[in-house]
Amino acid sequence: MSLNEFKNMKLLYVEDEVNIRKYAMSYFNRLFNKTYEASNALDAYEIFLEHKPQIIVTDIKMSKTSGLEFIKKVREIDNKCQIIVLSAFLDTKYLLDAISLNLVKYLTKPIKHDELYLALCDCAKNIINQNKKLVYFSNDSYFDYINKNLYLKNVQQKITPKELSFLELLIENKNRTISYQEIENYIWYDSIMSDNALRLLVKKLRKKLPDNTLENIARTGYKINLYDNQ
Repeated sequence: MSLNEFKNMKLLYVEDEVNIRKYAMSYFNRLFNKTYEASNALDAYEIFLEHKPQIIVTDIKMSKTSGLEFIKKVREIDNKCQIIVLSAFLDTKYLLDAISLNLVKYLTKPIKHDELYLALCDCAKNIINQNKKLVYFSNDSYFDYINKNLYLKNVQQKITPKELSFLELLIENKNRTISYQEIENYIWYDSIMSDNALRLLVKKLRKKLPDNTLENIARTGYKINLYDNQ
């Protein structure tokens, strides 16, 4: 894994011990351009909501709220965030809870640099693979190209076969306007496309996408506006 792969990713580190946090942040800052730190789970959650880091490295045992409780709150709204848990002890109960939270790694302290680096590499690879198959319309609205699922504000939307075909046609030609004739040939290949049928298709699909995602180019056709999530 090239060090450049980490540069565009955001990391949040959560640790209540000041000296440990300071030492670890000096390491993370050498890998990532954007890093955030928190001394407790409550502050960490606020940082998560504001900055949307793709990677979280967190201790389990902390004051106020445990690291696992923090992760559970993150998982309520984000299943894609890569999470590494650090613990001073190997506890079966914590391990069982951690498994259900879709963690990348559960590392026991003292943490070895090579182990942590390999775990971060796994996070980065997962993020890269996610981005290859996910097409974003906003920070929390996207199309899963592999599984053919559409999400608006992280909520899956029901999508018809014609809506799916139209969406894929636009995404595959994201850098240009798709003409009315192309739309008819691709979606209504076995029949004639009426103006009303196209308007109805666009109207229904727009309800399942963020505002201004579908753009009508007068007397020409439609284009899609995507979101740069990097």
